[in-house]
Order: sequence, then structure tokens, then C-alpha cells
Amino acid sequence: MKIDLFTEMQSPRPWSEDHEHRIIMNTLEQAKLADRLGYGCWWQVEHHTAEEFSYSSAPEVMLAAISQHTTSMRLGHSSVLSPFRFNHPIRVAERAAMLDHLSGGRLELGLARSTIPEWRTFNIPPDRTRDQMQQAFEMIPKMWTQERFSWKSEDAEINNVPIIPKPYQKPHPPLWQACSSLASFEQAGRNGVGALGVTLWAPPDQVKEWIGIYREAIRRCERPVGAFINNQVGFFTFAHCAETDQQAMENGAASAAAWYTNGSFTFFEAKEHFLRTHAEEQALAKDPAGGGLVGQLLRDRAGKTPAETKANAVLARIMQNEDVPNEEVFDALKEQNSLIVGSPETCRQKIKFYQDLGIDRLLSFQQVGRLPHEQVMSSIRHIGKLIPEFDTP
Repeated sequence: MKIDLFTEMQSPRPWSEDHEHRIIMNTLEQAKLADRLGYGCWWQVEHHTAEEFSYSSAPEVMLAAISQHTTSMRLGHSSVLSPFRFNHPIRVAERAAMLDHLSGGRLELGLARSTIPEWRTFNIPPDRTRDQMQQAFEMIPKMWTQERFSWKSEDAEINNVPIIPKPYQKPHPPLWQACSSLASFEQAGRNGVGALGVTLWAPPDQVKEWIGIYREAIRRCERPVGAFINNQVGFFTFAHCAETDQQAMENGAASAAAWYTNGSFTFFEAKEHFLRTHAEEQALAKDPAGGGLVGQLLRDRAGKTPAETKANAVLARIMQNEDVPNEEVFDALKEQNSLIVGSPETCRQKIKFYQDLGIDRLLSFQQVGRLPHEQVMSSIRHIGKLIPEFDTP
């Protein structure tokens, strides 16, 4: 299993006058350290208007800067917001190819549908987002591998144009899809691209279910959207490593995990997201054509009551706008192995747990909330020492 780094570039209040510049410079320093320590890939998100929660609004620029200060670590754009009003597929193909050249062929490209508040800001109809992401997956590899490109749909008409430059990697960089539901994991598998998920709010059984759907879908994939199949699953989760378990807590790990949980549920409007996902799954379960792998799985488990967990109960309270204490949020996530926090030995055991789930890439999310830059750098060093135990040939 590869151990990677994932970043949102977070800067919670209270702010100093230079807080924006500082988070950008700190991110660059963290990436340089990760490269020296042997982390597999640096994953950079794209979000807009996510005050405090994410300053990564121009990830292609940040990754271009990182590419000039690193030599071996791969650079993951996770993920480009693919509905066309965010990023037209031609612009995605052009920028990604340029970044691939600047990095010497180290780019990994992910695509995502984005979230409710960002759709609203950019005036994007939610019901068009999955289809436009699928179109982008089918268009971009062809733009990279064909001398001239044409496309016609209700969203775009492109007539015999050259898309330049072509990527440095041949035939093109690996492709990934950001996934947060059974349907999206199945879609990633059908497309023959890697799947990127998050474990923070998902119990191990749910993670296994997602991975199982993905593996079966990609096993059946005969026409990948790209020139090759990228059969990999990556999951990000909060990670903080210190000298001892007690030191990790004294550093503020519990409050950081709780701040991120509350912030993400607020920014992403999680209650509405879960309702949309539930409606989507119900439609698949009732689909006369079968609803694919997800529809069959949902019918097979119909009538079975899912096990209630402490984490589910806490998250339900947060969605009802209840102010849940930090320690209670942290304890619930810790109980279901949804984060990696503690001493090097504790973190080693937690990382092994993720490896046993069948995850190929662990995207350790270490710059979180108000954790000071120095403690983030220390955590990166501690986990970096564990990499050789898991990233074996």
C-alpha cells in the first residue's frame, strides 16, 4: 500500500493579516518534506468559496509550484471539478498536460462532480453533473491521444480541433474519480479509472462494500474511458502522529477532527447530500433494467436493518445542528477506526488496518484545522518513517 498525502489547505479563524500567504507557503514546505521522505503522491483538492475549510481554489497552480520543488513524489489533482461551467474539458486537458510536462510525467488526474454549494455558486443544474463528468472522462483521454478531436452532445460541440500540448506520460496520466456513494464507485469501475473515497464517516463494513462494488465493476470493464485500466482504490482519512498517544491529543488531534467533521458537514450541506444519495440509490433499486451492481446489492439487503454505531448517532446529531463536544466526535470516529491518531506504534496498527481492507493508496490527511504547521511537519516525519513497512515492491 502506498502512503500519500492529501491536503485541503485549511485556515480556520481567528486570522492573522498574512494567513492566506502563510497557508500557501506552509503547503509548499510540507510538500517538499513529503517528497524527501518518500510519500507516494501529493493530492490537492479543488474547492471554491470554502472560507476557512479550503484555500485550494487554484490547485493546478499550487501543483505547478510543487512540481518545481520536488523530484519523485507524484502529483495528484484530486479532483478537477468536471461539470463544464467549472472547467471545460478542453481546459482540463490543456492544463493537466502542461502540468504533466512541468513535473516530468508525475501527474495523476482525478475528476469530481463537486458539491451542492459549489453547484449553486456556478449556476450548475445538479441533475446534469454526473452526465457531464462522464462526458469529461470520455473526452479528455481522446483529446490527449488523438491528433485532432471532435465531440457533439447537448453540452458541447467541438469540431476537429487540435488540443495541445499532449501529456508527457504516454499514452496519458492515470485517471481517477472522486467517489462518495455506491453508484459513484460502480461508475469508476465501469470507466476503468481509480476510485478515491473517504473513510472518516464510513465504518469498515461500508468501506469494504464500496471496494467490493468497485472491484467487481472494474473486473467487468471491457471499454475503459482511457487507454488503460487504472485498478486502484485510494481513501483519505485524518492522520496525526506524535511521540505518544497522549502527545497527539495534547497537540489538538481531537479538536482538529471534530472541527473538520463539523466544517465539512456545514460546507458540503451534508444532510441534503445524504438525501440525494438515498434517492439515487432507491431509484437504482427500483430500476426495471436492474440498476446494475448497486441495484442488485440494494435489493439483496432490503429489509435488513443496518447496525447502529456511535459514529452514526453522532453524525446524525451534527446534521440536526447539535453542538456535539469535540471529544465525543473524536471518540466516535476512533471507535470505528475512521482515523489514524497517536504514537508511531498506534499509527502503524491503524495503517495496517487500512491495508487489510484492500486499500491501495492511503491518502493521509495531516494539515487539518488549527494544528500548527510545526506539528503537521512533525507528524509527516513520523508517518514518513513507517512508509517502507507498507510501500514494498
